[in-house]
Amino acid sequence: MKHIIAAGLTAVCATTGAWAQSSVTLYGSLDAGIAYISNVGGHSKWIEEQGNMQPDRWGLKGVEDLGGGLKTIFQLENGFYTNTGAFAKAGTLFNRQAFVGLSSDKIGTVTLGHQTPFSFDVLGPLSTAYLAASWYAFHPGNIDELADTGVVPFDNSVKFRSASFNGFSVGAMMGLGNTTNFSTGKTLSFALSYANGPFKAGATYANEHNRTPSIVTTGITNFQGVAAANYSADKVQNMGAGASYQFGKLLVHGLYTRVKLESAGHSDTYQSYDVGANYQFTPFNSVAGGAATTTLAGHRWTQFEIGDIYALSKSTQLYVNALYERAGSNTDAAFFTAGVSSGRNQTIILTGIHHSF
Repeated sequence: MKHIIAAGLTAVCATTGAWAQSSVTLYGSLDAGIAYISNVGGHSKWIEEQGNMQPDRWGLKGVEDLGGGLKTIFQLENGFYTNTGAFAKAGTLFNRQAFVGLSSDKIGTVTLGHQTPFSFDVLGPLSTAYLAASWYAFHPGNIDELADTGVVPFDNSVKFRSASFNGFSVGAMMGLGNTTNFSTGKTLSFALSYANGPFKAGATYANEHNRTPSIVTTGITNFQGVAAANYSADKVQNMGAGASYQFGKLLVHGLYTRVKLESAGHSDTYQSYDVGANYQFTPFNSVAGGAATTTLAGHRWTQFEIGDIYALSKSTQLYVNALYERAGSNTDAAFFTAGVSSGRNQTIILTGIHHSF
């Protein structure tokens, strides 16, 4: 349960009417467990895993009611590792989100700061990794930015999300490079989403300049003429679309993402197809799973995931996941953030506990 913290001491609130209409919410998530990975660099290993069901994070959300359906809002969110206590991105406190803006019930929301892209906001919730609750099930390298990592949010960005009109909502976002060259580091993206009862759908497009995708974590060692560890794309076009439908206790979903990477005259396309289903056996227990296949520069990774989640309460869940990946010929398996296998196969078995507050 989220805890609502008064925006000031009672005495202060009594002297300032504006404070009396403000609130700050402290929230967070802690997730830890034990995982077995069959092959990382030629060896199996046991690890204490963290952030599998949900990323470890804590944050503050604030709102001030200005009247007439208008509000001031802000959010500050830090990602960290439960197993070590370290920041998810060294040296950056609010590495996941940091923004302030205005929200209108009739029009929508405008925010400015360090913010998640629409691929995370709109497409991420339609993926197997999100709906089957396993961080490792995000597509290799997270090139399509469905997960929020230290390099995913747009810095210096202005973001607009409209209110819902008959189930439809649109969005536009621009990130500035803050350099004398306007195009350097610039990002521009758009989103369309729809929700009506059991049906949800969304589509996004982003044009990003001077981005550094994590090619090396896919197991590819050389890409577009340079070492993958040093690769930076001059231009990235990231797009996708997905949908889900709830049939009583059964939820089915599908997602397609496509990322075009261009640098120094080279061009390659990263594509993923992702499908899955969830079934709620009881109010406390659900089973979820899915499959995805991803291609890039002649390489292919096909992965499967199934898991069981048991809720001890609204805030605490126990989970167990099993994941398997099979790579194409001349390609090493590489589950997202698990480490690169020395061969075409990789298996992960894990169990843990998640608590939110």
